[in-house]
Amino acid sequence: MFLKRQYKRIVDFGHMIKFSHSVFALPFALSGAVLAADRAPLTLDGLLWIILAMVGARSAAMGFNRLVDKKYDAENPRTKDRHLPSGRLRESEIILFIIAFSILFIYASYRLNQLCFMLSPVALAVVLLYSYTKRFTSFSHYVLGAALGLSPVGAWLAVTGYFAWPPIVLGVAVMFWVAGFDILYACQDYEFDTGSSLFSFPKLIGIKKALFAAKASHIISFALMGWLEFLVPLYFIYTAGLIIIAGLLTYEHSLLKSDDLSNLNMAFFRMNGVISIVFFTAVLGDVFFL
Repeated sequence: MFLKRQYKRIVDFGHMIKFSHSVFALPFALSGAVLAADRAPLTLDGLLWIILAMVGARSAAMGFNRLVDKKYDAENPRTKDRHLPSGRLRESEIILFIIAFSILFIYASYRLNQLCFMLSPVALAVVLLYSYTKRFTSFSHYVLGAALGLSPVGAWLAVTGYFAWPPIVLGVAVMFWVAGFDILYACQDYEFDTGSSLFSFPKLIGIKKALFAAKASHIISFALMGWLEFLVPLYFIYTAGLIIIAGLLTYEHSLLKSDDLSNLNMAFFRMNGVISIVFFTAVLGDVFFL
């Protein structure tokens, strides 16, 4: 019985932070590490600490988001059944969860190299404080994108120990990609946001224009991914991956209309999850085979 309760607790925490959504950022972090492997050795030990750093930062950020958004989640019909508003998890438990995974992130950064360790508090502040931006700016989608865009930059630094243009370009590409699909995701909360003090692109410019803004963000993201091909350089496997991603982005936006968001879950999770995996596979194949 004790083990069963503990297992359920672990499952609850996994659902709370939407662990399955790690598929968005982790492949791009690994892509940054793979690209860096052309400049410095990528060891199995280093790869493990990169993954642990990613898990630590993302888990802490999601836990913090659920904690500070408890009031809004309880008021929003879409989110009122989340673990904290419904009482399945307590605030004290989530605070301990945030502290534990923040420590994991900082320790993993320490194990990688001195630069990563020195920058870890800055990165942690960005991913945590994003949650407050929804209270004062409609551009919070791009702050979230910047937070996830740190992942390939951090992975590059973990391998090489220095900054360079390729991971920065990839990081900005991730920023616009994430912002684009987060704008799409925010469309489902248009009515709630309009009646609350929260800010979002759909609330600012309406759903129809927000869909256009998401599309523009994805075009910019795709252009930056194309630019990366000339900075590294990358070859035909990466090009083939970009062609697939272009098709997936086009299909994603064809699923949604301003008066019909019924396919939002497919557009948000499935399409973007596949896009991140396709990107990583293309980078991995190009770097290690060509």
